[in-house]
Amino acid sequence: MTPDASWDAYWTACRRGELVVQACTACARRVHPPAEQCPDCGSADLVFAPVSGKGVVHTFTVVHRTRGGRQPYAVGWVDLDEGVRAFGELLTAEPRIGMPVEVAFVDDLPCWRGL
Repeated sequence: MTPDASWDAYWTACRRGELVVQACTACARRVHPPAEQCPDCGSADLVFAPVSGKGVVHTFTVVHRTRGGRQPYAVGWVDLDEGVRAFGELLTAEPRIGMPVEVAFVDDLPCWRGL
């Protein structure tokens, strides 16, 4: 699997409004971002599985550069309940570390809104 191909199933799921991560069938480790082999056991037998899309903000930054006619906006890393970390825009006016969030898709991109 080429690095680009390892992302195909991820982006296809995002277009359906579904968040997925890879799961290793040999050791059950969740893997994100998509990879060609498991970082724990080295198995190449990884399958995509849906996740809840819920987690907490691990860290974030506020961007003050204009994007889409709006500024500022926040982006950050979210620790998902399933044990992996995902990146995206935080759709909240006042993000904070430890804030519970859930995935929300904007233009097929995973973003995070507060719970």
